[in-house]
Amino acid sequence: MDTGGKSSRTLNGRKQESIATMLYAITTLFLCQLAGELLVQWLSLPIPGPLIGMLLLFVALLVRGAVPEALSETSGHLLRNLMLLFIPAVTGVMLHFERVGREWLPFLAAGIVGAAFTMTVTALTLRWMIRITGKEAE
Repeated sequence: MDTGGKSSRTLNGRKQESIATMLYAITTLFLCQLAGELLVQWLSLPIPGPLIGMLLLFVALLVRGAVPEALSETSGHLLRNLMLLFIPAVTGVMLHFERVGREWLPFLAAGIVGAAFTMTVTALTLRWMIRITGKEAE
């Protein structure tokens, strides 16, 4: 009985295609981050390189007029598993827990101000997007 015929080759072909598109998207993200880091170093900017890289990616997507499917799909997977990326940061904070205890007020203030800023920018962006698309939430 032949169970490894054409269907398994098609499945493997889809897997290889999926891996190739994921690698394309991740390479794009890393190249944007690298370009941001290089610009920050070259221009001596007081801004994180990944932020500049993200702005470069944003401009490239605006010029292109659309988000490539591979980039959309891969970034969606990354966003769904975003909490896994915070584990090293939380571990780092726990390693310096004594310092956090001594300097709790700046940490608290940064957390509150950062959360308020994030919610405000998110609300304004949502309002802007509703206005330009003309679509109300259902």
